Amino acid sequence: MPRPRKLRHIGCSPESEYFKPRGIPLTELEEVTLSMDEVEAVSLADLEGLYHEDASRRMKISRQTFGRILETAHKKIADALINGKALKIEPHQNN
Repeated sequence: MPRPRKLRHIGCSPESEYFKPRGIPLTELEEVTLSMDEVEAVSLADLEGLYHEDASRRMKISRQTFGRILETAHKKIADALINGKALKIEPHQNN
């Protein structure tokens, strides 16, 4: 049985929850979903310019976990941009 997920601090709240290429109906698009953990990691590292160590402390997770979350987020965002997919931000769930 896997270890329970540690509660993570999410401080950002995006203004939009969905992005898609212009001029293509949503029914014709594949969708990529970003978790709130991934959105927070991108916000801290890319928007605020924090080092992984500082950003991981803000999210209350290890630096290695932060790096994995950020890498996954970057791949998903690149997939959506390069391959013309819709990008959905998953709402934060309190567990």
